[in-house]
Amino acid sequence: MKKTYTCKLNELDVLVDDIITEFKEGVVILKGNLAAGKTTLVKKIAQALGYTEDVTSPTFSLQQCYGEKLFHYDIYNHGLEHFISLGMLEELEKPDLHFIEWGSDELVDILVSAGIETVTIEIEKISDDAREYTICTH
Repeated sequence: MKKTYTCKLNELDVLVDDIITEFKEGVVILKGNLAAGKTTLVKKIAQALGYTEDVTSPTFSLQQCYGEKLFHYDIYNHGLEHFISLGMLEELEKPDLHFIEWGSDELVDILVSAGIETVTIEIEKISDDAREYTICTH
């Protein structure tokens, strides 16, 4: 399945509702340039799910946990090999909701071959306050 949404950052509710309705557990790979809005999307999803923790980019920590069922990763600084060497793939097998910023096609292939439900969301910045979100299930 492939869906595309174009919306302003303050109008993410429809996109967020569709994501949390269709995808309750598994891995969401977030792709997009710097400042595309990857962390902003995770923040909106966490709020919609009732989490009150401050959602920040896990760029330097590799993983952020919000509650017991929502996890946020960033492999930009460390790379896929480091992520795998730390045993993080096992984390992704847990029946929770996992968001990974800067995930690669190689990671998608690994997850799909392991039977882990995976979605990719590509975010393209159209203007300062508008983005195009393309969602693809694997």
